[in-house]
Amino acid sequence: MPVPEFITALRSRIGTDLLWLPGVTGVVLDEAGRVLLGRRADNGLWALPSGILEPGEQPAVGLAREIAEETGVTARVRALTSVTSGEEIRYPNGDRSQYLDLTFWCEAVDGEAHVADDESLDVGWYDPSALPADTTASSRARLDHAMRFLDDPSAGPYFAR
Repeated sequence: MPVPEFITALRSRIGTDLLWLPGVTGVVLDEAGRVLLGRRADNGLWALPSGILEPGEQPAVGLAREIAEETGVTARVRALTSVTSGEEIRYPNGDRSQYLDLTFWCEAVDGEAHVADDESLDVGWYDPSALPADTTASSRARLDHAMRFLDDPSAGPYFAR
C-alpha cells in the first residue's frame, strides 16, 4: 500500500512524530441489505472500505473514490453516521499516526465487487449480522453505528459525548 505523497513529504520534515490524519469509512449496502467488506492486505483482516483524505478533498468525494479504487463498486454517499477518533498506531518503521474517522452510510449503485487494487486480498458482500469472525473491531463498531443511524436517522450521527 503506497503511502500518499503528502504524508511522505510531511514525514521528511517531522520524522516519526505523531500525525493526526482525516480518514473516511464507508458502510456500503446493496439492495439486499448486505454490507461490502474487503480483506486487508496489510493484516489479513476483513474491514469496511476506508482511506485517508487528500489535502482539501471533500470527505464524501474521497470516500466514493476510495470505495471504487478498493472494490470496483460505485457508491452513492448518503449520510454521515459517526465521527470517532482511534487509538494511536505505531507502524513497523516507527511512524506514529492517529485518525479522525468519518463514517458514512453508502448505497451501492454500480459495479461488481472485486479486488481492484493492492490494498485488498478479497472483497465480498456479507449479511451485517453474519460478518466473518476476523472482521476488525473498528469496522464492527462503525457498522453498528451506521445500522443504529438507519434505524433512527433523527438521532443523528454517533459521536462520543
